[in-house]
Amino acid sequence: MLRAHLKAIQEAIRAGSFTTQASVSQGIILRILQVLDWPTFEINIVSPEYPINGRRVDFALCHPPGKPLIFIEVKPPGQAATGERQLFEYAFHKGVPMVILTDGQEWQFYLPAEPGDYGERRVYRLDIVERDIEESVKRLERYLRYNAVCTGEALEAARSDYKDVARTRLIKQTLPIAFRKLIETEEELLLELIADHVESLCGYKPELDLVANFLKKSINITSMPHPDIIVKKQQLEPIQQSGPKGFGFSLQGQWHSAKNARDVLVKVFESFSERDPSFCQRFASLPRHGTKRRFLAGTPEEIIPHRPDLARKHSYQLKSGWWILVNLSKRGIERLIKLACEIAPLKYGSDFKVNLGD
Repeated sequence: MLRAHLKAIQEAIRAGSFTTQASVSQGIILRILQVLDWPTFEINIVSPEYPINGRRVDFALCHPPGKPLIFIEVKPPGQAATGERQLFEYAFHKGVPMVILTDGQEWQFYLPAEPGDYGERRVYRLDIVERDIEESVKRLERYLRYNAVCTGEALEAARSDYKDVARTRLIKQTLPIAFRKLIETEEELLLELIADHVESLCGYKPELDLVANFLKKSINITSMPHPDIIVKKQQLEPIQQSGPKGFGFSLQGQWHSAKNARDVLVKVFESFSERDPSFCQRFASLPRHGTKRRFLAGTPEEIIPHRPDLARKHSYQLKSGWWILVNLSKRGIERLIKLACEIAPLKYGSDFKVNLGD
């Protein structure tokens, strides 16, 4: 039944039949409320021109009679996007949980008690002309059916939908932050995924440092929101340069040369393990490892549990028997070495200095 009335209203709106606020109220609002089982002739239930602090709300939908649960503010055609502040003030004064702002064609449903600015408190925006008619029927019945409002079901539905909207909004706000963090911290899973795709396309797999540099140069991360959780000083500080030129590290004043950055990583862990036989066990017990992998483990399969085919290829067995993840960018290697210094314990930058190359 509502479907048929909405089709007739759509045709009348397209024909320009509603030109004033009064015509919208009588020809659209009251018509839809009546189809949704509201007793439109009971003025204590569907209360027109509801008085509040010297002002008036176009309609107050009440249950029990005289107690408003929903305010409806009607605007002239084409002006549905105005009047939120006034409507919210009305709702706050009377403790009304739901308000609707409409010009007949566009319906905006709000929960004024929820957090955020006016726009963020909007549960749903419905255009009954442009939107699919089945969606219009579904939303109007979900939020405005008389029995659902009286039982509280409509309000619970609106709150549930608001949580979904708020969740989606938060996700959209967080996505660029998460992406920026992945690029800045050179997350190995992201770099490895891109490197694998490059290999599948051209037959050659790039070094992870090359992939990391490509991302930083190709994507303008400075335009993305910066996550407060990133401690930039710790994660992005320049690599400590010390000792002779070339790869290697200085451990309490003694320089150890290496062939490349990965060789530095292996030799650091072997040196720390020789100094303290319990080092590897203590490091492996850390809850802080990679997102979906471990940096140090008893077997290669534990290093990359979701990719057993890559386990041995991307890990290396130390003299102590432990396996260490070596498929890391230079920044990833640096972070891992810093973490090792915390376990050793050695003061990074003084007791221990490293050169991972340019």
